[in-house]
Amino acid sequence: MSRILIVDDEEAILKSLRRVLSLTPCMVGDRVCSLTVDTFSVAAEALEKARHTAYDLVLSDYRMPGMDGVSFLKAFREIQPDAARLILSGYADLNGLIGAINEAGISRFMSKPWNDYELVAAIGQALALRELSLENQRLADQARVAMGTLSPAELERRRLESEEPGITHVIWGEDGSVLLDESLLDEPGKGFS
Repeated sequence: MSRILIVDDEEAILKSLRRVLSLTPCMVGDRVCSLTVDTFSVAAEALEKARHTAYDLVLSDYRMPGMDGVSFLKAFREIQPDAARLILSGYADLNGLIGAINEAGISRFMSKPWNDYELVAAIGQALALRELSLENQRLADQARVAMGTLSPAELERRRLESEEPGITHVIWGEDGSVLLDESLLDEPGKGFS
C-alpha cells in the first residue's frame, strides 16, 4: 500500500485523479500496488497534513493561487525529503520545469490533459525508484555501521525520524533508549497518558 498526496486548486481535477487512481492498477516494480489517495485544493492545508502523515509520493499542480507547485514541493521536500515528487501542468513552461527539477527535486513533469495509463505508469515508476533509493540508503547505512562510521543508535534514530514526519527530534538516553520529554506528558493531544 502506498499513500499519495495530490494538490490542485481545481476540485474537478482532484475528483478525476482520485477516480483514475482508484480504477487503474498501479504497477510498482513487478507488483500491483494499492494506493491511498489524499487530495487538497489548498497547498497550505496539504503541507499541514504532511506534517502528520507520511506520504510515498506527492503530485502537485504547477499553477495554483497562493503558492505555486514549485514552492509547494520545495516546502513539502523540507518536511518529507524521501517522498517522490511530480508536477502536473497545463502549461509548457520550460523555465518553470527547470526550476521544478532543480529547486523541488521533481522526478517527472506530466502535462494536462493527461493519459490515464501514462499517469499511473509514471506514479508506479516514481514509487519504484523511491523504493530503490530507500533500499540503497538502508544498505549504505548498514555498511557504515559495519565499518564503525555509524553507530547502531544513529541508524535507529534515522529510521525513526524517516518513518514518521511528525517526529522532528528524538531525545536519546545514554543506553540508546528513547526518552520522553516530560513537559509534554500533561499536554492535551500529545498522545501520552
